[in-house]
Amino acid sequence: MVISRSQRLIAASLTYGILALLCLFCLFPFVWMVDTALKPASEVMSNEPSLLIAAPTLDNFARVLFESDFLTYFRNSLIVGVCATLLTLIVSVFASYALSRWGYYPVSRVVGGALLVSQMIPGVLLLVPLYGLMQHLGLLSTYRALIIVYCTFMIPLVTFMLKSFFDDVPRELEEAAEIDGCSRLGFIWRVLLPLTAPGILATSVFAFVAAWNEFMFGYVLINDDARRTLTPGIMIFRGSHQTDWGLLMAASVLAVVPVALGFVYLQRFLVEGLAAGAVKG
Repeated sequence: MVISRSQRLIAASLTYGILALLCLFCLFPFVWMVDTALKPASEVMSNEPSLLIAAPTLDNFARVLFESDFLTYFRNSLIVGVCATLLTLIVSVFASYALSRWGYYPVSRVVGGALLVSQMIPGVLLLVPLYGLMQHLGLLSTYRALIIVYCTFMIPLVTFMLKSFFDDVPRELEEAAEIDGCSRLGFIWRVLLPLTAPGILATSVFAFVAAWNEFMFGYVLINDDARRTLTPGIMIFRGSHQTDWGLLMAASVLAVVPVALGFVYLQRFLVEGLAAGAVKG
């Protein structure tokens, strides 16, 4: 079927028009958040909301950074997110390698099924048992409590994600490495990880963002401000009787921007990694 130039132009216009509307729909909350963060209190509480700012100000950002514990919360989230991501990757690399190479064994099928079933259990159902366990171990209000809990939920999913990348690595490469005298651990370190680096990077970013954005366990398991993470920490700007929307939006922008910039910088590797995990054969 021959498609004329005008038909291709119309189809392209409709496609990009729809994509532009979807982008606008997705970005509007963030734009409104930035807009509110740049407004003085008088404009934030105006009876006629508007995107236009009569008197832009950075006072909200200054107050968040220098008059609150935001930087402490930011540091805590960074520590917990990085540690949870590294521990998750270390465990998941070996677990996914085992499932990829010996998935035909009954024990591998049982373990794979157990990991899959664990993803069907809502985290809120495990909140009370995990709280009791952390209390019994004396880990409440510590980094270790959050790291353990985050790894508990991320390892099964990350294992399945990495398994799809490892499945694409030919077994012949491993056999050739063994002939050359390379141990199994050496093959993983010198061959498997470099070949699947884009996929591992994409998976690690996913794990880090999941830990960075987590709210429920950070809110329940941490009661000490010195150990509180970012997402529950932002709640300090929401009072029981009044909410300082300017400070709340400024803190939210500062929490989102680092992750967004990281996504922009790593976008090429993320697309490459996700595409590699989606193609078989």
